[in-house]
Amino acid sequence: MTTKKFMIVNRKAPYGTVYALESLEVVLIGAAFEQDVSLAFMDDGVYQLKKGHQTKGIGMKAFEKTYGALEDYDVTKLYVDQESMAARGLTPEDLCVPVEMMPRADLGKLMEDQDVVLSF
Repeated sequence: MTTKKFMIVNRKAPYGTVYALESLEVVLIGAAFEQDVSLAFMDDGVYQLKKGHQTKGIGMKAFEKTYGALEDYDVTKLYVDQESMAARGLTPEDLCVPVEMMPRADLGKLMEDQDVVLSF
């Protein structure tokens, strides 16, 4: 089987839609098939990585801990758009997992190097 480079781009807030959860499903499926999977977080997608999700009021289970388990599936390439973080007043210390922060232009170049880019 040929290994392909997949990048999953997360642009939506973690709750209110199925996008964030569906993106995690795709990541785990790609990892299960031993593909080279990376994640990028941009726009409101950076909130997916924020520590301390409080979901009791919306009747959903918080899934932020799933990001911490990605390393067990050899998914270790997590990238965050610096501009999105700054616009939302977030710092790397606000996030639940270690990430590589990068300027949007560099993130775009990284996307160009992928075989498949899926945006959620």
